[in-house]
Amino acid sequence: MAAKKSQQFDPVETLNAIEEKFEMVQVLNEEGVIVNEEADPKLSDEELQELMSRMVYTRILDQRSISLNRQGRLGFYAPTAGQEASQLASHFALEKDDFILPGYRDVPQLIWHGWPLHQAFLFSRGHFMGNQMPEGLNILPPQIIIGAQYIQAAGVALGMQKRKKESVAITYTGDGGSSQGDFYEGINFAGAFRAPAIFIVQNNQYAISTPRELQTSAKTIAQKAVAAGIPGVLVDGMDPLAVYAVTRDARERAVKGDGPTLIETLCYRYGPHTMAGDDPTRYRTSDIDSEWEKKDPLVRFRKYLEAKGLWNEEKENEVIERAKDEIKTAIKKADSAPKQTVTNLLEIMYEDVPFNVQEQLEIYKAKESK
Repeated sequence: MAAKKSQQFDPVETLNAIEEKFEMVQVLNEEGVIVNEEADPKLSDEELQELMSRMVYTRILDQRSISLNRQGRLGFYAPTAGQEASQLASHFALEKDDFILPGYRDVPQLIWHGWPLHQAFLFSRGHFMGNQMPEGLNILPPQIIIGAQYIQAAGVALGMQKRKKESVAITYTGDGGSSQGDFYEGINFAGAFRAPAIFIVQNNQYAISTPRELQTSAKTIAQKAVAAGIPGVLVDGMDPLAVYAVTRDARERAVKGDGPTLIETLCYRYGPHTMAGDDPTRYRTSDIDSEWEKKDPLVRFRKYLEAKGLWNEEKENEVIERAKDEIKTAIKKADSAPKQTVTNLLEIMYEDVPFNVQEQLEIYKAKESK
């Protein structure tokens, strides 16, 4: 009697089945119309207005920061225009006790979490006072090492779990960051211990000049969560309501003890990677820019709120003028900070200054006193 032929396993078919599950979550379409009632987070009128105010304020902050950088009044700066929904709507779903571990483009979330604006400017200048966080503010300075914050977020989340805190650690990186080893280690560690973490990948299509399709052959970054045994969600990163909804749900799961979530926000940065010489016209076409500008999160959200009678030109201008005034005050305060010295850096580097550094410290103190 012939042996029964075993059913063959088709890994390609399995991969395709997995990838098909990662459909993009969207609530508002490009015309500001709700297309997914079930996913609508049902924010109050006041919450909707506050979120819009933060997005408008941050767009002005971005414009002014670019100008200040070009004037030589700021140092390192990574533009944020186009990513307001990804950044601010995800932050809007957090609580004050939650801990933010940002990448270098994630200054807006830190500011709305409580980081004084003048300190953000000092950070950009490399001044040590920019990193002296106010007491009780649960943030780390923007991480410059690509993806390193994912490892840190897993550790912070585990600490929260052990202390039985009902809070989460949230971290951000770009699509390029998802190619780093730290990315995989972070989501795997947090998944293994069911730590209360939210991992966000802001897929803005380019890691400096490297397009997303050269980062990975996977159709989505969200599906990388499967390998770590955690939920993965792909969301329209230009849609503030969708971003808020998926982040809120991830937070609720985390504080209940259901572990971390990986969220991919599909978005776009309108400006260069940073102001340090990147020229996006060398690797992006005007047609691509125009296509994404049609999806602008501010335009989309403005249409939605105007249709509800919650927003108008007067309200927007009030936010714009407030942003300009506060930015002007903050840059003046940053300008008035004492000049950074070598002794400042040597003194704050160690709790107990080693003898060899102490010798250097004395030398520089003598020089600075002259």
